[in-house]
Parts: sequence; structure tokens; C-alpha cells
Amino acid sequence: MNIFVCVKQVPDTETKVKPNGDGTFIETTAIKWIMNPYDEFAVEQALQVKAANAGSTVTVVRVGGVKDTEALRTAMAMGADDAVLVEAEDNLDSYSIAKALKGAIDKTGKSADLVLCGKQGIDDDCLQVPQVLATMMNLPSVSVIVGFEQNGETVTVKREVEGGALEVYELNTPCILATNKGINTPRYASLPGIMKAKKKPMEKLSLADVGVSADDRRVVYSDFTLPPEKPAGKKFDAMDEAKQEEVVREVVGLLRTEAKVI
Repeated sequence: MNIFVCVKQVPDTETKVKPNGDGTFIETTAIKWIMNPYDEFAVEQALQVKAANAGSTVTVVRVGGVKDTEALRTAMAMGADDAVLVEAEDNLDSYSIAKALKGAIDKTGKSADLVLCGKQGIDDDCLQVPQVLATMMNLPSVSVIVGFEQNGETVTVKREVEGGALEVYELNTPCILATNKGINTPRYASLPGIMKAKKKPMEKLSLADVGVSADDRRVVYSDFTLPPEKPAGKKFDAMDEAKQEEVVREVVGLLRTEAKVI
């Protein structure tokens, strides 16, 4: 099987972000980048499918800046065979990213038997790329999957829906699946795996190489701003019993007129 995993590189969750100079994105010079956590489940699932199907290969694909390839190297250290990086701005819209991913998969010359993605990126939370990619590749797709079973050329997946219920789908491969947490436990990259990852092939392509141009962009971001700072809290001295009733009235009044929570 030819298994492809689409991964995204996102700022570490502890990173303090701020808008860049022109407000079109965040300042990226001092950010620590990590693999999108939902994509880790996709990589792990791909490796499990590879282990169950002799002769299979796992290729990870990413669209984004070339300044840091941590996500791809991490996936290869976990066990992926090779990687493809499409060099692009980190603030591309979902449509352009999906088209670039499709072009990169096509460029490998391998027919995709299974494509795995995380259900969403934790930075923009768009939840769009897997579905757009499936439409472009004309493949069946199921998102938010928490269970996976393979039986020959058929896969059975479980999908979470609101209320805690599960939907069960049976699909023929090739197909595109978007993983959610709980489907597996991603493995840690071992030291030998990290060393081997440095020697594994990583192909670099441009947007032009994969057939993406500025005209493909559907969304342009602007006016990135930080949320307003919370006003300073108010303190009340209620240690004096004689003033406690007055303090309570004042606090209740503020909760009604300013906070408007009662």
C-alpha cells in the first residue's frame, strides 16, 4: 500500500504569539514549531497500517515554510519512509493547501491507497483541508474518526458525533480519513529513529511545481490583533464586620451593572 499522511506544523501550545508588522499573520521568528497534535494520530495510524501490510510505504506531506522541518523529521523518526515539503507561506488558506497537497501526492508518481490527516489544525481550527482534498482527489472521506479496522481493500471506521454517539462507516480504499484523539496512542520517536530520520529522503517542491498559483487563494488574512487585555480586578476589604453588609451591596451592584452576570 502507498500510504500518505498530510501533516501541519503549528506553534507550540505554550508559545506567546503576536501579530507581525503588517497584521497579515503572526510573528514567526521566535516560535517553536511542533507537529499538529491531531496529525500525530494520523502518523501513528499510518504506521500501524504499514506494519499490517507487508511492502507498504508511508510518505508524509506538508505545505509551509522551509525554515523548520520539525514536523516532517518527527514523522520520519516515528517510522515514516520519506517526506515531501511544498515550500509556501505559513498563512495559506485551506483551498490552496489542499490543492498543494494533492499536487505533491501526484508528483510522487505513486497512487494513493490511503490518505490520513488530523481532523483539524490547532492553530486556525478550520477543519476544512481533509474534506477539500477528498473532493479534489474524488475520494470518499470520513472525519473525526476514533476507530479503524482494515479488511483487505475495505476499512471500517468509527466516527464521533455530538452527544457521545458513534457512527460506523465502511469504505473501499483508496479513501481519505481524518483522525481524532483516542484512535491510538502515538509512539515516541526513538534515538535510533531520530538518527535514521536525518538520512531519509525529503523532496522539496515549490507551489508552482504542484500547480498552485496566487489565483487559487480564496481567503486572504488581514488585521491580526491580540484580544484586549482584561481590566484590573477590584478588591474589597470585608474584614471589618461593620462594613461587610455595605461591601456585599457594592459587590452585588457591580455584578449587576458592570459584569451583568446577575
